[in-house]
Amino acid sequence: MSTDKTSTTTPGDEHVVENSEAAAAAVTAVDPRLLVREQGLAGYLGEFKRKMKAGELGSIPVVLGLIIICVVFQSLNSAFLSAQNISDITVTMVGTGMISVGIVFVLLLGEIDLSVASVSGAASAIAAVLAVNQGVPEWLAVVIAIAAGAAIGAAHGFFFAVLGAPAFAVTLAGLLFWLGFMLQTLGENGTINLDSDGLIGQLTTYFFTDIAAAYVLAAVVTGVFFVTSFLGNRRREAVGVPSRPLNDTLLRTALLAVISFAAAYMYNQYKGLPLATVIFLVFLIATDFLLRRTSYGRKVFALGGSVEASRRAGINVTAVRISVFAISGGFAAMGGLFLASKIASANQSAGTGDLLMNAIAAAVIGGTSLFGGRGRTWNALLGVLVIVSIQYGLQLESIAEPVKYMITAGVLLTTVVIDSVTRKTQRTAGRA
Repeated sequence: MSTDKTSTTTPGDEHVVENSEAAAAAVTAVDPRLLVREQGLAGYLGEFKRKMKAGELGSIPVVLGLIIICVVFQSLNSAFLSAQNISDITVTMVGTGMISVGIVFVLLLGEIDLSVASVSGAASAIAAVLAVNQGVPEWLAVVIAIAAGAAIGAAHGFFFAVLGAPAFAVTLAGLLFWLGFMLQTLGENGTINLDSDGLIGQLTTYFFTDIAAAYVLAAVVTGVFFVTSFLGNRRREAVGVPSRPLNDTLLRTALLAVISFAAAYMYNQYKGLPLATVIFLVFLIATDFLLRRTSYGRKVFALGGSVEASRRAGINVTAVRISVFAISGGFAAMGGLFLASKIASANQSAGTGDLLMNAIAAAVIGGTSLFGGRGRTWNALLGVLVIVSIQYGLQLESIAEPVKYMITAGVLLTTVVIDSVTRKTQRTAGRA
């Protein structure tokens, strides 16, 4: 009988010398991704089936949902996919989307922030009072409002992380307090009109009318994606870590180029490239880099996985928690400024209605887990696209407001169910 292992014993020392063929086989077994890529299309299809069975759905459900929404509403009204309607959707979504980006950070911890809508209203009130009533330069009023939002979030984080109060209770109290603060700040009149040609007013009304702007942005986004992907793969190859083959990177780049230039063409059929959309994309890219490429981002994900394990690994749990709530407050403030820009005023209705529900729903619908540890800031973009697209589609069909709430609630419930089933499937497959 033959064996792949040969034991060699020396006085005071024992070790096992493995057969070189067995070692080579072990390397192959440990690294299935190399086999997948060597098998070409068949390998990728097999890997896709494996991920579906294991519950690794990623953004597939929400992308399919967006496609279905577009097909259904376009069949009902040909104006749904018009350049004007799509441009309006992508501008309108930015206010809620900004708030949702901050929510993603909190959800990654497995927590919730119920104060974001009220904080957004309070920030818009602060900016309006400073810029209009007090004569403060508008850019400075914007900076102060965003800083105030971050400080409010940090205060919530302090009560949660240091004093041990539940985040749900702390932010629920914040929801009420900052709503009252906003009403008090706006005064008896309750409305402060903003200069539509000012900095805040132009956040949602300014468009880059030169057709080159949209195409240049599309080219830059595509080029940066290819360069970063290519260099990342080279670094992985240099240290012996599996990486995507060049043809894979080229295929992904081509797909992004098609989407980017199609969007650029669509924008140029209406008013041009919206400033609001550009700002939103910049923040999405920056926050995605922060979460996926920095040690801080890894700490956030680690806390969402296990607080105790993170603490034992030397992570400053308190500091990370406070910083996450500060980020949530800062993005809530920015979202509030975009919402104020949309109506050219700060009024008593800011931060009320379905804003909180939509901001949280956007993060969850986009693919961020309610259970913590899984999600990306791009989920906020996908989720808010779903919500605003449904709202605009129903508006084109003159559907009553109550029906809009019920449909949005149904979409949210479906997403939560998918998230729960996915976690159970992953646990069964031994991946959670």
